[in-house]
Order: sequence, then C-alpha cells, then structure tokens
Amino acid sequence: MIGLGTMINIVAVIVGSTMGLLIGNRLSSVTRETVTNGLGLITLVVGALNVMSIGDNSFIDVVGSEWTLIVVLGAVVLGGMLGSSLGIETRLNGVGARLQERFGGDAGDEDRARFVEGYVSASLLFCVGPLTILGSLSDGLGTGIDQLVLKSSLDLFAAMAFAASLGVGVMFSAVTVAVVQGALTVLGVVFGSFMPDALISAMTAAGGVLLLGIGIRLLQVKEIRVADMLPALVIAPLITLFIDSVR
Repeated sequence: MIGLGTMINIVAVIVGSTMGLLIGNRLSSVTRETVTNGLGLITLVVGALNVMSIGDNSFIDVVGSEWTLIVVLGAVVLGGMLGSSLGIETRLNGVGARLQERFGGDAGDEDRARFVEGYVSASLLFCVGPLTILGSLSDGLGTGIDQLVLKSSLDLFAAMAFAASLGVGVMFSAVTVAVVQGALTVLGVVFGSFMPDALISAMTAAGGVLLLGIGIRLLQVKEIRVADMLPALVIAPLITLFIDSVR
C-alpha cells in the first residue's frame, strides 16, 4: 500500500511525543536542557555523516570531485536567499503559533516560544534527513517501506526525547511529516524512477548542512533560520543537472 510508510511514521511521532510528555513532566529544567543538548550533539553527528555524501562516486562522476562542495554551497546560499524572500521560517513559526493558540490553551510568551521551538525543530529534524527523501521516494515507487519503518523507529525515540524537553509542540510536527513525506511519496510515484543516485546524493549533502544548522540551534549557539534554507534540497539537484549538462 503506497503511503503506508508515512502513516507508520506519523503514528511513531505521536506515540513518541506522548511518551515524552509523560516523562517530561517528571524532569527538572536542568535535565530537560541536558536532553536538548544531547539531541543537538547527535543531530550534528547525523548532519556531518550526511554531508559526507559529497564524496559519493555517483555524485563525483556527474559533476567532478572539485564541484561537489560547490554544488552544496551554491544550493545552501541560493536556497537561503529564496527561502528568506519567501519567509519560510516566519511562516513555519506562524503555523506553530496558530497551533499553540488552537490546541495549547492560554500560555505565556515563554510557553508559546517553547511550543513553537518544539514544533519547528522537530519538523525540520524529521523531514530533512536522507531517510525522509529516499524512504518516501521508495514508498512512492512501490519498492518497499523498509527505510521509512527504520526512520519511524528512530523518530519515535527522537520525538520522545524532544517532547520531554520541548513539550507538546513536538507532537504537532506529525502534521509536517504527513505533508512533506506525502508530497515526496507522490513525487516518487511520478518521477522517482527517473531520479539518478547523483541527484539524491546532492540532496542528502545539502540536507546534512541543514541538519548541522538544527544541531547548532538546539545547542543554542546561534538561532540559525534553517527553514529558510529548505529550498536548497531542490536547488542542489538542479545545480547538479546544470553542471552535468555543460561539462
């Protein structure tokens, strides 16, 4: 059944968030901060591993070893310019704020900010990684949901930890997962069989940079507007195709 993988992922996020909320009420603010820092560090590790896709042979064969990093750089810069002009981060924060007002009840500015941060950070983390892209495309192609099942198990524990430290906003990231992975699954149905490995590697490497940004954000080193860089995931394969056409 096409779309089953995304449905499992949504349930995993909701279940993990629920468990995290039950645990989080028993944790001190110091413990919640420590958990968030741990998540930030792990996110940095995952992001770094994804960035290593610039060394994939399929990517190098298409653009050349000297151009892989430039492709990712160009994608992140151009994606950031496009995303900021479209106000993606602001719009995503607005969605989080509206969800908080609708479902979070009366809350002060600090609680509202925590809700929005939980929603935005979890949405970005759950929707940027390579398993999101590869798993959803595979689901759309009807070649299996193994990758999304693996992602669901990882997201369950991540959602538990996020919700324990950032609150109920994390649970609503399931909405973003449904929209993003649903759209990618549809793309898999239509175009997935025509997507070369080099393009997937370019998307994965660009996604790794965004994950690094999320990690830095979770560690509260700097409030990087990662959502504004999301167009990089589309621009990276487009630049790859352009370089391949002119080589």
